[in-house]
Amino acid sequence: MDQRMPGKRVSESRVEMVEIALPNDANTVGSVLGGKVLHLIDIAGAIAAHRHSRRAVVTASIDEVDFRHPIRIGQMILLFSSVNFVARSSMEVGVKVLSEDPLTGQQRHTSSAYLTFVALGGDGRPVEVPPVIPETPEEARRYEEAAARRAKRLERLASRRAKTRSAS
Repeated sequence: MDQRMPGKRVSESRVEMVEIALPNDANTVGSVLGGKVLHLIDIAGAIAAHRHSRRAVVTASIDEVDFRHPIRIGQMILLFSSVNFVARSSMEVGVKVLSEDPLTGQQRHTSSAYLTFVALGGDGRPVEVPPVIPETPEEARRYEEAAARRAKRLERLASRRAKTRSAS
């Protein structure tokens, strides 16, 4: 018998963050450092995972991140995140980053990332989290794609572990 806890809707984990790109965030060509963008992605993702699980969470992985367009100093950085998929104690969170020109309102998609977070109990060990309930066709599509990405992550991890064992 499945004793799984009741699910939570994707919308319950949704996060919208806005930050202004300041001079101390810049590289030598006047755009925001990639590390700063990754930092903000990790925060937006962690908040979504925390909202879903209502537990402390840690980042287990970040999938490939491409920086499509630079974010210039003085622009706003908009981040949107929500839980896409839940396993037992892990959650995939999608984060989309846009830049916005404060004078024109023009927005540009600058990067996206998928992060895996693990929920922790008071003893610091992984704990079960509620399943996620996709409600819209878009959320259902993201759920299915996240399940496929998880399967590939697990395959890569198993392959790495096998290589490590054979090298020992």
